[in-house]
Amino acid sequence: MTQDPLCLTLHASCVAWGGRGVLIRGRSGGGKSALALQMMAYGADLVADDQVMLWRETQGVMARAPSALSGLIEARHLGILTAQPLEEVALCAIVDLDQLETDRLPKRRFETLLEQEVQIFHRVDGPYFAAALMQFLRSGALDPDARP
Repeated sequence: MTQDPLCLTLHASCVAWGGRGVLIRGRSGGGKSALALQMMAYGADLVADDQVMLWRETQGVMARAPSALSGLIEARHLGILTAQPLEEVALCAIVDLDQLETDRLPKRRFETLLEQEVQIFHRVDGPYFAAALMQFLRSGALDPDARP
């Protein structure tokens, strides 16, 4: 991690669609790159894999890859693949692969990251998880508390 309290580097992945980024974090071997690759197959852009640099700007928490890793993503048991990277993106969500979602319709959760509130999702063990995250990036999510 860097010394500036408003900048840090995490062992994570990050993908984006339409200027909205998702930080994917979890334990080593926990599926961060695999989820990023699934989302890329649905149209997401690669921002970073393995290491994500984060900093705060007026529009929120920003993410990018360290220059040495830009455009590279690991496909376990296949190798290092290349992709046209998105240089940087504002985060709109965090996916925590170490936490399993158990609620069918969970309440919105937020985490403070670099003094900014960012929505957080827990891992869903279902084949639709990457597609659901893509739909979130495309249109956001209905606030469950606002349902009729």
